[in-house]
Amino acid sequence: MAIPYPELATVFNRLLDEHRAVTILSHVNPDPDAIGTALGVYHWLKEQGKRVEIANATVDIPRNLDFLPGFSKIKNKIDFDDSLIIACDSGSIDRLGFDLSGRVIVNLDHHPTNTQYGTLNIVDPEAVASSEVAWHLLSPLWEISRESATAFYAALISDTRNFTTGNMHQGVFDLAGELVSRGVNIPEVTRQMLHRRSLASLRILGVAIDSLELVRDARVAFMTIRRDDRLRWGARGSDLDGIVDYARSLVTVQVAVMLVERKNDIKVSLRSKGVDVVRIAKHFGGGGHRAAAGFEVQGMELEALREAILNVMEEEDVLS
Repeated sequence: MAIPYPELATVFNRLLDEHRAVTILSHVNPDPDAIGTALGVYHWLKEQGKRVEIANATVDIPRNLDFLPGFSKIKNKIDFDDSLIIACDSGSIDRLGFDLSGRVIVNLDHHPTNTQYGTLNIVDPEAVASSEVAWHLLSPLWEISRESATAFYAALISDTRNFTTGNMHQGVFDLAGELVSRGVNIPEVTRQMLHRRSLASLRILGVAIDSLELVRDARVAFMTIRRDDRLRWGARGSDLDGIVDYARSLVTVQVAVMLVERKNDIKVSLRSKGVDVVRIAKHFGGGGHRAAAGFEVQGMELEALREAILNVMEEEDVLS
């Protein structure tokens, strides 16, 4: 069911008027949709003369996004004490990484598992990216500039995997056209997004492919990246982006799982060809979308976690 953007925009405008400043946040370990949406909103507010800051709790944010206008403005802390918080692409408040007790929050997201933690929740599970939500909310209120459009476009092509995901429809291409009409340089954004891989990302891709194992009649693929592997090649979190999709691309695979061992936990990425993997993620306290979800766990060994994931698949009967 379509969400009432005009009514939500009215409330949003009122909250902006009630606050002297705005703080824009995105989830920890941000992806391009999180950063792009946040930067798009940042420019939209700046162009209206608003006092605004943009922050992310992760110190090492993806450096391949440094071409986006305003990237250098992203801080690692919140300086405003009484600002309106605009949270971008974060399914839960804990994913923002800051203490937001007592703050007024606009929750701008597209994850169906969003916990509705905001004072105002603008959550559209039908949207293919959070930048699409931002566009529908903001474009009727104020002209979208080239800077905002570029950030929104980068977010859009990232979360749709260059317009290849299963939730694509005519409206997404219409939105892309609207953004391009604002002056987005398509060849430049494409080059920056797709042709700036680090050597570490290729090294760690090799590690992941070497670890590939097929189970359940080759319907489930597992990849494992141990912490020692990442340290050996100096791979950052952003260097792992898209690796799990290589496992999903195998002809027999219905569900691809990538286990990434970190210092204090294990991060799990789930991808599927139509199978509802968010049911698996929710079992472990995570979330996401039907075909792309994830979670993090502590206190488990890799092998034990792998078996637990397979057990949940059996319990939830997610494999056809």
